[in-house]
Amino acid sequence: MRKFLLRTVPVFAISYGMPQDVAAYRTPGQLIQALLDERGWTQRLLAVILAISEPTVSKIISGQTAVDAELAVGLESIFGVDADVFLSLQKSYDLAKARIVTPSDPNRAKRAMLFGDLPVPEMIKRKWLDADDVREVSKVEAALTRFFGVSKLDDIEVLPHAAKKTQVIGDVTPSQLAWIYRVKQIADEMMVAKFSEFGVRSALKKLEPLMIAPEHVRRVPRILAECGIRFVVCETISSAKVDGVCFWLNEKSPVIGMTLRYDRIDNFWFVLRHEMEHVLRLHGQDAVMLDTELEGERADTGANIAKEERQANEAAANFGVSRQMIQRFIERKSPLFREIDLLGFSKTVQVHPGIVAGRLQHATRRYELFRNYLVKVRSKISQTAMIDGWGEVAPVEI
Repeated sequence: MRKFLLRTVPVFAISYGMPQDVAAYRTPGQLIQALLDERGWTQRLLAVILAISEPTVSKIISGQTAVDAELAVGLESIFGVDADVFLSLQKSYDLAKARIVTPSDPNRAKRAMLFGDLPVPEMIKRKWLDADDVREVSKVEAALTRFFGVSKLDDIEVLPHAAKKTQVIGDVTPSQLAWIYRVKQIADEMMVAKFSEFGVRSALKKLEPLMIAPEHVRRVPRILAECGIRFVVCETISSAKVDGVCFWLNEKSPVIGMTLRYDRIDNFWFVLRHEMEHVLRLHGQDAVMLDTELEGERADTGANIAKEERQANEAAANFGVSRQMIQRFIERKSPLFREIDLLGFSKTVQVHPGIVAGRLQHATRRYELFRNYLVKVRSKISQTAMIDGWGEVAPVEI
């Protein structure tokens, strides 16, 4: 530990003071030498005062040895110059040296954005990227360019300066964009019939009777393929909160993607019919229709909802059992809804009780009603649909 000889120092500090322009010095060593020159001191004298060796003083002045906090306090006592000045000069000098020594990496900032915004570890885990570990930086970067279909990192559209190839209505997060790209990858590999509006309307007539039982959802993928719709079930990623999407690979090839984030029979049919309405109205041809958190108010048909979403919500809310019929049921039975009434009404309208229960919950905002009827359907649809997630990886080239 250094020891400083300070008994006569105050006299020196008062006699000489501080150089006028400290900013003119780039290193603490330059400032120390200037202070010595003012006083006509030698480095040997400073070494004696500081109780350190003369070679150490020489190295400090030449910049080979850094000025630390302890030495800065000693110099402050000797020269009357605030210790912060010496430390600030040392910090600036160290930073300047580091900029020279450390090689410039133009990809570092891009990598920070990509790795920081995209859920790269999850994408690797789900086999969306051909890499084993996020620490394999070059391999991950190459996999990301392939995933987004670009030739270099600069063109990945989650970067602020990149061209936005995917036009999405509303704000979209990097996680949501990655999910959309995965659905597109899977849809690209699918073979379906030629699309026609008449075919979609015919498909709706085939689908409606299937709402009576959860096991009937197995038939949905084939019915959609027969009318030219590519149907993909892809588990959502991170906090994307995606429910469904509608977009077109070209003007004659619509895609519907669903996450089954809420694995309930009522939600399945609502989201599916919602996306099919987008297809019928040719929504999604110019910009992707991404539906997130399609519950509660976002499933309403009020004026505060965008026109395209209001139209899709209206169609979904009247599929299988109309909104008007649900409202009449509520008027007759409210406020006490009995299970026997639910089952009787469901049998009359020929839909599963879980669908009626879901509509009833939405209309009354009483989400505790008949929750036991909101049966799961993912295990049924996974038997026939193109699935990606929940431990399964869609067979597409990455």
